[in-house]
Amino acid sequence: MIILQIITRSDLGGAQSVVLNLANVLSATHKVIVVAGVGDGKMWQMLSSNIIKEHVPSLQRELSLLKEFQTIKAFRSLYQKYQPDIVHLHSSKVGILGRLAFPKNKIVYTVHGFDSIRMAYRRYLPLERILQKRCNAIVGVSEYDRMNLLDEGITNNVESVYNGITKLGKLNSNPFMGLDTFSKRILCIARLSPQKNIDIFLEVASMLHDYAFIWIGNQYEFSGYYPKNVFFMGSLSNAGAYNEYADLFMLPSNYEGLPMTIIEAMAFGKPVVASKVGGISEIVVDDVNGYTVENSAEAFSEKICYILENKDVYTRFSENALKSYQEKLTVDKMVGGYLNIYNSIVNK
Repeated sequence: MIILQIITRSDLGGAQSVVLNLANVLSATHKVIVVAGVGDGKMWQMLSSNIIKEHVPSLQRELSLLKEFQTIKAFRSLYQKYQPDIVHLHSSKVGILGRLAFPKNKIVYTVHGFDSIRMAYRRYLPLERILQKRCNAIVGVSEYDRMNLLDEGITNNVESVYNGITKLGKLNSNPFMGLDTFSKRILCIARLSPQKNIDIFLEVASMLHDYAFIWIGNQYEFSGYYPKNVFFMGSLSNAGAYNEYADLFMLPSNYEGLPMTIIEAMAFGKPVVASKVGGISEIVVDDVNGYTVENSAEAFSEKICYILENKDVYTRFSENALKSYQEKLTVDKMVGGYLNIYNSIVNK
C-alpha cells in the first residue's frame, strides 16, 4: 500500500508519537509518506530513512483563511503526486482540512483525545458532525473517546484503536545522578499548557519535600515560583526513556485521550498516578498498576506516597504496569488495529 500519514505539527507530542510509531513500522512493508506543517522538526529526525517526508509550510494550528486554502491546495497536489491507497489524518485541524481535500473513500481520521474538541473547543463540534461522512473511518484512541463520539452524534464508522509504542531505547547514563539526595524521583512528561495542570504538580512537590519532581517537555523556561525539589529539563528527544531512572510517573491533566507518556512509563514498569480523565482509567487500573485520581494535590500526594512507601505494593504495581503494556499497548497491537481498517478500505 501507499500510505499518507498527515499531522499538523512537526514537533514531538502524543499524536506525533503515534505517527512516528505507525510510520516506522509500516514503512518496512509499505510505501509511507509523512506530511506535517510548522514546528521544531524533531519529529522528522526520528522517522526511518526510507520514509518520504513532505513539509507543508502553510499547515499550522492557528486559524488563517489564506493558509487553510494553501494547505488544501498542497494536500491535493500531494494526492496527485503519490496517488495513495490510504490517507490517515491525525488531530482535528488536519481532520477538517484533509476531509475537504482528499477523496472520502481513502480517509482514516484519528481523533487524538476527543475531549479537546468536546470540552476545550466545542465550537468545532458542528464541523465534526457535518464532516463525519467525508471519511471512511473515524478512530478514537480509547473506548472513552469512541463512546463520547457516538454520544455527540458522530456515528459514521467509529472505531477505537489503543495507542501503542515500541520499547524505547535506553539512555547511555543516569540523567538524574545529581538528584541522589532525594529518596525518590517523580517524573512528568508534558508541555506547559493550561491542559496540563502544572499547578497541581508544583503543589504536590511542595507537600513531598523528600522526593525530586522532574518535568520534561517544557517548551520554554518556567518563570513562576517552584519548590527546590522541582527540576525542569526542557523539551528532550527520547524523553520516555528517562522513565528507566524514575520511580513513578505522574500526569495531572484536565483532559486526555490515551497519553503516550503513560504508555512509555508502563513499558519501563513504572507505576502511574494520573488524573481521572479521558481513557486513562482504561489502562491505569486502580490498585493494580497505579491510580487515577481527582485533580487535587491531596489526592495525588496520598496515592504517590502509598505506592512509594510500601515496597510490596510498588513491586506488584511495577510488574503489572509492564504486563499491561505487553498485553495491549505495544506498537504491534496498534499497527494491527489500523491495518485491519486499512485493509477493509483497500479490499472494498
